[in-house]
Amino acid sequence: MSSATVETRPRQQNPIGWLWRHFREFRRSRPFWGGLLAMIAGVPILYFPYAHLTFGGLTIAMSTTAGAGSLIIGVLMIILGLTAWFQPAVRVFAGIATILLTLVSIPVSNLAGFGLSLLPGLIGGGLMVSWAPLPEPSTATAPVKGRRARHGKQADGAVAESVATETAATETATETAAAETAIAAEATTAEAATEAPTAKLPTQGGAPEQPAAQPAAEPAEAAVPKQGTAGEQEGAR
Repeated sequence: MSSATVETRPRQQNPIGWLWRHFREFRRSRPFWGGLLAMIAGVPILYFPYAHLTFGGLTIAMSTTAGAGSLIIGVLMIILGLTAWFQPAVRVFAGIATILLTLVSIPVSNLAGFGLSLLPGLIGGGLMVSWAPLPEPSTATAPVKGRRARHGKQADGAVAESVATETAATETATETAAAETAIAAEATTAEAATEAPTAKLPTQGGAPEQPAAQPAAEPAEAAVPKQGTAGEQEGAR
């Protein structure tokens, strides 16, 4: 079986590569890291009031009335992080609410989960507020600032000058060729007019001009009188 008759098998797509591409698109189209930090900050606030901490042989339980507030704050922060992921339009509200809940958790929930939720909550809220979607690609290029703009303008000016110079040279060459063509045409017309014979038309009411009579050719030799014979000479005597 030749290579031309071999059936082409459909290319199998790598599932890991497919997942990574979709995850990258998902991460770039929303405040991913802000929402992730907000959810991470909500876990310690939610966990410590209901956890039994053991230090050696001592067990500490913090299931007090503050546990309800910690539960509400932790759940709200996790919900706000998920909202920033799946509803990027409300990212500003979610970021401000995350910052406020993190500050409220300091007196309410054991110093914001023993300080473990303070920095992630503040940083995540700031990232959600400051995030903006990528601009859509447009045909017109945006103006570049700084040194690149100056270099770009200089390059554009040099290109424009070179184009103008080439255009002027082309126009000059075209005009020169047209002038040479016109001069050659005039010279050809003048030569044709000089070589053409001029015919004289007869005047109205007059006799046509007769060609001038050519003078008769002179005889090459003068006529020599004939001498008579001897008898004729004697009779004449």
